[in-house]
Amino acid sequence: MSSRSAVILFNKLSKDAKADEADVLDQVNLVSEALTRLGYATVAIPFSIKLKRAGKAIKSANPVVVFNLVESINNHGSLLYFSPAYLDTLGIPYTGSHTESMFVTTNKVLAKKILSAAGLPTAPWYAPSAFKAESNKRYILKPIWEEGSLGLDEHSVFDGNDLAAIAKIQDYSNETHYIEEYIDGREFNISILASEKGPIVMPPAEILFIDYPDSKPKVVGYTAKWLEDSFEYKNTQRTFDFPSSDIALLTELIDICKKTWKELDLRGYARVDFRVDKNNQPFILEVNANPCISPDSGFVAACTHLGIDTTEMIRRIVADAI
Repeated sequence: MSSRSAVILFNKLSKDAKADEADVLDQVNLVSEALTRLGYATVAIPFSIKLKRAGKAIKSANPVVVFNLVESINNHGSLLYFSPAYLDTLGIPYTGSHTESMFVTTNKVLAKKILSAAGLPTAPWYAPSAFKAESNKRYILKPIWEEGSLGLDEHSVFDGNDLAAIAKIQDYSNETHYIEEYIDGREFNISILASEKGPIVMPPAEILFIDYPDSKPKVVGYTAKWLEDSFEYKNTQRTFDFPSSDIALLTELIDICKKTWKELDLRGYARVDFRVDKNNQPFILEVNANPCISPDSGFVAACTHLGIDTTEMIRRIVADAI
């Protein structure tokens, strides 16, 4: 193949892949088209637990760079770091965050511990075995490893006086789930893109919960992200428009993003999700290394809002790798 060949590595889909898993194919197409415009010959290679099979195909392509779009291994988010770890053994440059950062950000509890130790704000959390509810608080049960909001929805929210919900907590393992204090407030997604001058924080985006009843928890969960006919999908809208009264808050969020990028040693591209409470106190919900870059993703929307098209976006991600 050409000396300017590039491999696009993506997770092999399960037999009955749902929308959150199949979305990676849209990302493959976007990356392939952009790399072609940049002068690369591309080959897309599926990645699974059968590492040698993928390794043989990668070596045969002899790429100058691998664009790592792997989001899970055999549909398990906890194995996500296998792809960068394996690429490390091959000695081939690859896009996005490296093995340690991918492992840390995929394990949401570990990421929260590191961010908290660095003085960055994150909502209080508890292991199921040590959880003791306070009756005047609300909580949300979250999976530690899964991406795409799999296993997360408004039904994950419960009150501290809900004895039935609290009793069920004991059924969950410390290795798979955690409980976080539910922040009833505004939600922000902020994307970060590498550049020759260092990471650039994209324009902050707020997720608006349109016509949500007061009794309905505001959660950007699986339904809101993937089920297009649902109330949640139709009534959660992204905006980049803010009043001048938000300038101080947005400046603080951008500063936290820069510190998070450095603290977690992120590379290429990332997204930080926030909740801001009624006192304008921000809390990091999670950090997404190598976030979704499908055409309708928040990351692409943020780049477009700043005037960065998908070709330039991909060029920067690749440049940061090689």
